[in-house]
Amino acid sequence: ASAIIKRYVDLGNALNATALNAIGTKYVCLLNETELNMIDSNSLKLASLNPSACSQLTKDILYDKAKRAFSDQHYLPAYYKLIEPYLGGAPGVDLRALSKDNVNMAVSTFVKLRRESLLNLTLSEVQGLLGMNLEDLHKWQNESVVREWVQMQKQSELDKLHVGLTGGTQEGYINIVTPKFQPPSSASLGAVAMTLHLLPALLISLLMMSVL
Repeated sequence: ASAIIKRYVDLGNALNATALNAIGTKYVCLLNETELNMIDSNSLKLASLNPSACSQLTKDILYDKAKRAFSDQHYLPAYYKLIEPYLGGAPGVDLRALSKDNVNMAVSTFVKLRRESLLNLTLSEVQGLLGMNLEDLHKWQNESVVREWVQMQKQSELDKLHVGLTGGTQEGYINIVTPKFQPPSSASLGAVAMTLHLLPALLISLLMMSVL
């Protein structure tokens, strides 16, 4: 699949909306940095992608492009739904701005945010982001990034949320959070195996047309 994309690009074809939809969420993580930077931001307006499972570099690049693509709708209610799939690359300043917009972020989206961006959010900012979904946060306490964020908060403040979050700092104590490194999982190896499948027929057709 990666070779097909490379061949398509090497023939001088653009990674426009049609090509991006052919690549789709299934293969978007295969795009390298050069290919990602070739994408015209406006193409994302017509493409259906979700890079939340990709590398942080991929998420960062696509978030910046998506932010530019939808900038003209920034103050419209529809903006959040448009930008949501790309929020894994959002810096903290953008998340803090969203926390004031009553976006009611799903916790499944919250746990896939950029780690350093999430950990720097205050309790009130997290409350603003999740909104009506805040009560679901305790169900995700075993997620490492949620656990780390909880440990950085005062337990007395967490108790005021009345959502069952535990593990915060007790009065008079300081929690020291140490980073944990995990070896590659079988899931990541499985993702590599998936790349042996062919791309959707649309991208192959585009490639054949270019060769002809």
